Amino acid sequence: MTHSTEHGRALQTCASPQGPRFRVTLALDLGTTTGWALHGHDGLITSGTVSFKPRRFDGGGMRYLRFTNWLTELDRLSGPITAIWFEEVRRHAGTDAAHVYGGLMASLTSWAELRGIPYEGVPVGTIKRHATGKGNAPKQAMIEAARARGFSPADDNEADAIALLVWAIETRGGVA
Repeated sequence: MTHSTEHGRALQTCASPQGPRFRVTLALDLGTTTGWALHGHDGLITSGTVSFKPRRFDGGGMRYLRFTNWLTELDRLSGPITAIWFEEVRRHAGTDAAHVYGGLMASLTSWAELRGIPYEGVPVGTIKRHATGKGNAPKQAMIEAARARGFSPADDNEADAIALLVWAIETRGGVA
């Protein structure tokens, strides 16, 4: 089943490997283009991407306000979210990427703390190894691994979020 977001990005829904649940688990690949995957009440996995690129007249904190507003709306529409997993990045290619990641992670963790939602970071290598068998798998391999599971990710951000969610479900039951 495919849905559309307000940004026109297709969201893929596939049957969950674990069947119906009463928890709502969110997995995030944090960045300017954030990949996300959600394991809902109905046992389905929905995924997509959302852009937090600054707009022309935005102040420095608007990206993070839009991110927390997006989380709140996702929680309202799909939730309540009961566990959050995020890709834990230890090294970034550039300073700007590191700053964006840190700001999004701070926004995410404070948002979750305020609501009493457990969250946990998972190292990139762990996610890649589970999805592809290689801890240093390239972006295309992650996309192909998501496709092999029946998803159609728009890019590597969505593929990484899907892989993280599948890892969380298969190794931790989705509970953070």
